[in-house]
Amino acid sequence: MTLRFTAEVVFWLSAAALFYTYVGYPMLLALVSTIRPKRVRQGEFESTVSVIITAYNEERDLRAKLENTLALDYPAEKLEIIVASDCSTDRTDEIARDFAGRGVRLHRQAKRLGKTAAQNAAVEKASGEIILFSDATSLYQPGAVKAVMPSFADPTVGCVAGRLIYVDPAQSPTGRGARSYWSYETFLKKHESRACSLIGASGCLYAVRRSAYVPLYHEACSDFIIATKMVEQGLRAIYEPDAVCTEETNRQSDKEMKMRVRIIAQTFTDLWRHAGMMNPLRSGFYAIQLLSHKVMRYLVPFFLIAIFAASATLIDSNVYRVFFVAQLACYACAALAWMLDAVGIRSRLLALPQYFVLANVASLLALYQFLRGERYAHWEPNRDPVNVQVSAMATTIPRGRGR
Repeated sequence: MTLRFTAEVVFWLSAAALFYTYVGYPMLLALVSTIRPKRVRQGEFESTVSVIITAYNEERDLRAKLENTLALDYPAEKLEIIVASDCSTDRTDEIARDFAGRGVRLHRQAKRLGKTAAQNAAVEKASGEIILFSDATSLYQPGAVKAVMPSFADPTVGCVAGRLIYVDPAQSPTGRGARSYWSYETFLKKHESRACSLIGASGCLYAVRRSAYVPLYHEACSDFIIATKMVEQGLRAIYEPDAVCTEETNRQSDKEMKMRVRIIAQTFTDLWRHAGMMNPLRSGFYAIQLLSHKVMRYLVPFFLIAIFAASATLIDSNVYRVFFVAQLACYACAALAWMLDAVGIRSRLLALPQYFVLANVASLLALYQFLRGERYAHWEPNRDPVNVQVSAMATTIPRGRGR
C-alpha cells in the first residue's frame, strides 16, 4: 500500500465522515421525521409548576428574571418559584429574599457543589408536579409555561424543552457565529423530537415530570443528560417551539470558548457514563442520534486534521490542492477575525469561519481535559454588561408555528 493510496483513503473517508456529520445526519433526521413521525398527543393539562432558577453570583440579572417569571401567564396559585443559590457571594441571595413577600423562595446550598447539585436540592424542596428549570440570564415570553403544558397530557412525554432565541444587540462576530450555530442546532432539535426524542434541552427552559426526575451526579451537564434519563425510563424528551425564551450571546470569543469547553467536557463525561445508550440494540434510533449529533460532532476536529494532512500529502494533484488551499483560507480567516476582535474591529464576513474554528478547538480542549480526568461541576457567570434591549426582545419575538 503506497503513501499516496493511504492518503487518498484517509482523505475521502474523513471527508465522508465530515459530510455525514453536518449534512447527511440532518437529511436522515428530516427523512425519518417525515416518513414516520412520533406524534405528541397534546391535551388539556394545567398542573402545579415549580420554576427552579439556579444562580451563582447573578445579582446583575436576577431581579429582572424574577419580575419576568412573576409576570408569566399562568395561575399564580399553581406556580412556585425557587431560587437555588450555589453559595453566591454577591447580592443574589439578598435580591431573592426581597421577593419573598411575592412568593419567591430561596434555597441556599450549605456548600458550593455546582449547578446540578443545586438543582437536585431544589427539586427535593419543590412541590410542583412539573419542574421547570431556568437560568437567571434568560427571559420568558408570557405564555412560555402554558405552551409546555399540553404535551404532558401524553403519558409518554417526560420532558418538554422550549425554544431558545439568542439575541446580540451589539452585533458582535462571536454573537453572530453563535446565533448561526444555534439556528442549525434548532433545526436538529425540531426533527430529533419528531423522529424519536431530543438528545438534550436548552438549559434555560425545560420542564420535567417530578415523577420522572432522577437526581444527577454533580459534574453532569444536566440539560443534556436529562433527555437520556427520560429515554432510560421509556419516556421521551420533546421540543415545543411555542415555549420561547431569549438570552444574550457572549460577545467575546474567549468567554464563548470557555463556556463551550466546559459544556463539551461535561458532555464527554455524560456519554462515557451512559455508553450503553449508544447501542442501537438497546435504545434504537436514539442511539443513532447520540452517535451522530454528539460523538461524530466532537470527532470533527480529527476529520479536519486528517483532511488537511492528506490534502497536503497529495498537493501535487489539482483536486487536492484546491481542498488544501480552501482549508488554509478558512483557518486564515478565523485567525484574522480573532486579531481584529482583539483590537475591537468587527467583521460579519469572518464570523462563521471564526465560530467554526472556535467550536472545534473547544472540542479538542474539552477532550484533552476529559482524558486528563478534569471534571466540571462549578460554573461562573461570564456574561457581558446587561443591555436593556434583551428585556424588550422577550416580549416582542413572535410565536413559533408549532409542529
